[in-house]
Amino acid sequence: MSNLNVLIKKSSNLLLTHFLLLFFSASIAHSNSVPESFADLADKLSPSVVNISTTTVIEQKSREMPSFPPGSPFEDFFKQFEKPGGKKRKAQSLGSGFIIDKSGYIITNNHVIDNAEKIMVILYDDTSFEATVVGKDPKTDVALLKINPKKTKLTAVKFGDSNKLRVGDWVMAIGNPFGFGGTVTAGIVSARGRNLSGSYDDYIQTDASINRGNSGGPLFDMNGNVVGINTAIFSQSGGSVGIGFAVSSNLAKQVTDQLKQYGRTKRGWLGVLIQEISQEIADSLGMKSVRGALVSSATEGGPAQKAGVKTGDVILKFNGIDIDTMKELPKVVAGTPVGKSVPLVILRNGKTVTLNVVLGELELAEKENLITKSNGNKNSKSKTFEKLGFVAEELSSSNIDKFKLKKIKTGILISSVKEGSVAQEAGLLPGMVIVRVGQIEVNSIDVIEDAIKNAIKQKRKAILLLVKVESGTRFVALELK
Repeated sequence: MSNLNVLIKKSSNLLLTHFLLLFFSASIAHSNSVPESFADLADKLSPSVVNISTTTVIEQKSREMPSFPPGSPFEDFFKQFEKPGGKKRKAQSLGSGFIIDKSGYIITNNHVIDNAEKIMVILYDDTSFEATVVGKDPKTDVALLKINPKKTKLTAVKFGDSNKLRVGDWVMAIGNPFGFGGTVTAGIVSARGRNLSGSYDDYIQTDASINRGNSGGPLFDMNGNVVGINTAIFSQSGGSVGIGFAVSSNLAKQVTDQLKQYGRTKRGWLGVLIQEISQEIADSLGMKSVRGALVSSATEGGPAQKAGVKTGDVILKFNGIDIDTMKELPKVVAGTPVGKSVPLVILRNGKTVTLNVVLGELELAEKENLITKSNGNKNSKSKTFEKLGFVAEELSSSNIDKFKLKKIKTGILISSVKEGSVAQEAGLLPGMVIVRVGQIEVNSIDVIEDAIKNAIKQKRKAILLLVKVESGTRFVALELK
């Protein structure tokens, strides 16, 4: 028995040793993911980061009378005393950028160089070059510059894949905050896919210290690849409070490739006005989940209309990519080559339909000022929907003048909305024109009345109205109580 005890004891010690080795190996692997120092990375990458100095000429208007704050009732009156041809002064500002090609291509923010009379690029060794603007994109705040390095050897950096970033990953920023060139700060990825204001926004949020002057500088991952362009901060004081935003590298690369090739952007264009799908809208369409982008109108002669897209369709997939929210659609469309034919999966009358659409070019559509147009018939009735709280009536010369609806030729006018009613809660307002109920065009008040009755019979919680105002169209989900 004594030999057996010894054997058991040895086996236990061996198992304990293996356990401890595994534990310490895991601990070491975890500790290696946290950098002991950023020094080697900073030494390697700093020569690729540049300072950008811009000069802008500002005309100062001279007056014989004192100036007043904007919006003052005296402002317009005293403008008559302004003397033309006031003094001009030069204003200078600083920003950052980084080299992406040894031949002299440099990326920065559009707001850093916008309206600049002169742009100077200062390298890591204080060598300076005058730069020219290859192209710029205000929508994403990205600009591409070019310098002639002559015999100077430039050190370029590469873009990384920002989609591989995870919240919590380490990142490092290098830039020129407040004119202090070569400043290195570090932090983590705080969030991804932030949208600040634009349709094409794709920002990485970071707590790496970013201040004025960092704009246009690179945000690096731990492999030394550029994963973002430092662009904005959220701060009431103007200084860093740990909430900075960088344009994602995948979006930036897409834009800069186009700027380099064409001198401007060429975004894909679908030709639809879309809106978010709420729970009420989803219920009214009989959808099991809230997802997709609801088409409120399709531009006449645009790619979507040519492909067969109609008002009221819900776009579920674009080119094989699931559209979970409305905001995702403009990004994936813009990133698709112009002229490419892509499959579009839509929901129509409770059934999925696949259409093929050939994308147009957004910039040309904007230049030509393409707008959505529709045609329809007049009607001749009025009715009060007491339970829902609104009055509908035919379009006439008097109410068209009253609500300034000269551009609207079809539909049923909402002439009044009862305070505290279901209609008011849904967002209906006097002056709106109902042009569609569900998938049915409204050419008479009877259409609205029949649609409401049918929805109640089918025990639907809401009915979907497409309403039009002078500025455009949108869907409203009206609860049926």
